[in-house]
Amino acid sequence: QVQLVESGGGLVQPGGSLRLSCAASDIIFRISPVGWYRQAPGKQRELVATISGGSSPNYVDSVKGRFTISRDNAKKTMYLQMNSLKPEDTAVYYCNLVPRGRNSWGQGTQVTVSS
Repeated sequence: QVQLVESGGGLVQPGGSLRLSCAASDIIFRISPVGWYRQAPGKQRELVATISGGSSPNYVDSVKGRFTISRDNAKKTMYLQMNSLKPEDTAVYYCNLVPRGRNSWGQGTQVTVSS
């Protein structure tokens, strides 16, 4: 099991920015594809951004051009820079392996976009 701790969420106005961080406990993080998932109230959890071990990113269309995923393998840390935030980005954000397999979820970090 790779333990993951998310941080950096908060309340932000539409159009604002936040940077999420994900700290991992295991060396496998350095070579595994990882990603950011989110779950909005009443909706299923969705994968919004992934980054390979070689740092190639992919995004779901709804966040493309606004979110940037990155990783620092030496620090076993992943980031999600979120710009031009919209109310529909409101969700609990989680990081995890991609595919997650049987790895457990962390506690997530709440992002609320509201005026």
